[in-house]
Amino acid sequence: MSRPLPRRQVLQGVAATLLPFSAAQAAAPSPRFSIGPQDFLLDGQPLQIRCGEMHFARVPRAYWRHRLLAIKAMGLNTVCAYLFWNFHEWREGRYDWAAQRDAAAFCQLAQELGLWVILRPGPYACAEWEMGGLPWWLLKHDGDAFLRTRSPAFVEPARRWMREVGRVLAPQQITRGGPILMVQVENEYGFFGDDLAYMREMRQALLDGGFDVPLFQCNPTNAVAKTHIPELLSVANFGSDPKRGFDALKAVQQGPLMCGEYYSGWFDTWGTPHRKGDASKAVADIAWMLKAGGSFSLYMAHGGTSFGLWGGCDRPFRPDTSSYDYDAPISEAGWTGDKFAAYRDGMRPFLPAGETLPPPPPRNPVITIPAFTLKEAAPVRDNLPPRVMRDVSPRPIEAYDISRGIVVYRTVLPAGPAGVLEAAKVRDLAWVHVDGQEMGTFDTRHRRYRVKLPARTKPLTVEILLYTIARVNFGVELHDRKGLHGPVTFTPEGGAATPVEHWDIRAIDFDADAALPALNFRPGRPKGAAFWRGTFTLATTGDSFLDMSPWGQGIVWINGQCLGRYWSIGPTQTMYLPAPWLRQGRNDIVVLDLTGPQRAEIAGLAAPILDRLQPERDLPRPASRARPRLDDVKPLLDGEFAAGGATQLLRFAAPAAGRYFALEVPEQDIAAVAEIALLDASDKPLNQSNWTIAYVSSEERLREDGSALNAINGQNSDCWISAHSAQPAAPPHRLIIDLGRRVEATALRYTPRQGPDGVPGRIRRYRAYLGDALVEEAGA
Repeated sequence: MSRPLPRRQVLQGVAATLLPFSAAQAAAPSPRFSIGPQDFLLDGQPLQIRCGEMHFARVPRAYWRHRLLAIKAMGLNTVCAYLFWNFHEWREGRYDWAAQRDAAAFCQLAQELGLWVILRPGPYACAEWEMGGLPWWLLKHDGDAFLRTRSPAFVEPARRWMREVGRVLAPQQITRGGPILMVQVENEYGFFGDDLAYMREMRQALLDGGFDVPLFQCNPTNAVAKTHIPELLSVANFGSDPKRGFDALKAVQQGPLMCGEYYSGWFDTWGTPHRKGDASKAVADIAWMLKAGGSFSLYMAHGGTSFGLWGGCDRPFRPDTSSYDYDAPISEAGWTGDKFAAYRDGMRPFLPAGETLPPPPPRNPVITIPAFTLKEAAPVRDNLPPRVMRDVSPRPIEAYDISRGIVVYRTVLPAGPAGVLEAAKVRDLAWVHVDGQEMGTFDTRHRRYRVKLPARTKPLTVEILLYTIARVNFGVELHDRKGLHGPVTFTPEGGAATPVEHWDIRAIDFDADAALPALNFRPGRPKGAAFWRGTFTLATTGDSFLDMSPWGQGIVWINGQCLGRYWSIGPTQTMYLPAPWLRQGRNDIVVLDLTGPQRAEIAGLAAPILDRLQPERDLPRPASRARPRLDDVKPLLDGEFAAGGATQLLRFAAPAAGRYFALEVPEQDIAAVAEIALLDASDKPLNQSNWTIAYVSSEERLREDGSALNAINGQNSDCWISAHSAQPAAPPHRLIIDLGRRVEATALRYTPRQGPDGVPGRIRRYRAYLGDALVEEAGA
């Protein structure tokens, strides 16, 4: 952990921080924007940046103007824009800046409407986007830990990307008459690593790309000091306690205070309750920042939709919903309501003299679509492309130049007794068939890579249909290679495992825009994975919300445009359908459903359904039979955590080893943990990519998402919370983590539940354990 610098070093760092900015601006033709000792300066006058994040990739281009007008009407003077590298370079060396991807046009429109722009070009973004914005083809490289490092396998492509960004967007800088005030280097690197030379490498890549406006980096409050370098202005990301965030900035630099991401809500993952943010609390925090002379950027001002297959996946593996509504003040469909009004009213007192707010734009027209039936279908297994790849043992799909989609693996299993088919890893979901009969599923969410197979009197074909949902967008799990990973083995009852080899592999590769393959539709209602086709007729167009709740899991296309993914488990049951993608008269719809619908029927609703869980519609999940074994085990640590929301480091008396880590809270009514990490002998966090929950005494799943996985997903803004709504759980509260293998650790890093003092669940008394036998199967 880094320590705050002495004041003398801080001031030296300030000078080093400010000199590159002033030097760059002195050489620029229009030195209008600079960073002063306390303020951002526009034409020499202090400028408070009131910014809101909006991702042009998540908003139909026809609606960019509407959403930007709403941002301006809310009281913001700047829009923050991510660039997603993979959105513009899905295939290596092929850049696309046209139509929906025209970032320069977005910046020009913002300027036309009187908004400044803060650009965030990566190379890594996160943002609940496929692989955090990194292109999948990087994973063709064999390394396991090279992304976001100084490895040439990452740096050289990243430098090419930054040069391309500079070619397209450097002319949009304020130094050249455009709206871009500042550019971010990387994103929240302190959550990932601490290589300061890497941050300097990424900074230099932007300079070489032609950017001469001030450059900055952002990090969560707890990681601000970790990767601060004097060449970059640091800003802090948080969703509560702005004083602590600004104090963290003051400890490393003298300069303007800014929150780079203030969380107006939160994103949703499939199978968990819809997240919401407290408007009154947010408005109070924004007022505090503005009174303190600080600046901020709302994440998100308008979330939009992860159309196509661009939605990402939270760690360890919890795919994000296509809706990116985020409970933002401007809704997924661009609606403004009470939350928008609260933010607008909260900012109005802080407007500079003479500035007035325009009225928000009206809602775009909304239509309903009467229910219609899809009567034609094309089974996936009958509509695979003719190309067959053959391999002795399956490798990740990137090795076959497959980006994502549906992959079907076939081999022949000889006659023999019943047993277990097992793969080394399966990313993400797969259905196992023998001679056409479904035998079970592989599911990476639960590390379920084994399926029981019956006895066979003759050789039979094994077919595995695999679906890639999304690549993880956060943490070391970015190295998320998809597909069936060998070796694949078969273990007969009472026998030894033997390799299952010689596979035929065929794939439907959904490219950058998830284009549909050639399909042979026929009337009928097939079982299992199939594409379905239908039509509906409109007299007038308007926004609508497709009700997908009768369907299982898959993807939807309207008039060839991919809307995104749906999954009946919720919380989202509808898909936002923008009017620009509809037409008067006949409209065509294709639905890929992997499990089969209850009814092959769809209707368009006038409002979204964002918070309806249907856990009974999920894939089968074996009931957990684990129970804790802590009563006779001596804890490694036994004490009290410090008060407040700061991350705490607690060292063990001596290095300890084990397969499981357990945290026990013996006394209080509610227990909550934002994040748990274990450190090695060099104080580096252990790799968590194979961690999972072995046992949890309870978790809140009704009033809020208090899933135990939140304690190991790397996100400080959510947390594990013991059950406290329908059936409050009594102490002791216990959380036991399966570390995936036996590890050695020297310290525990604990992040309390974030929020103001008094937030429920912050742990006082605790016990921590590390060992090989902290859980057992019930009945053992």
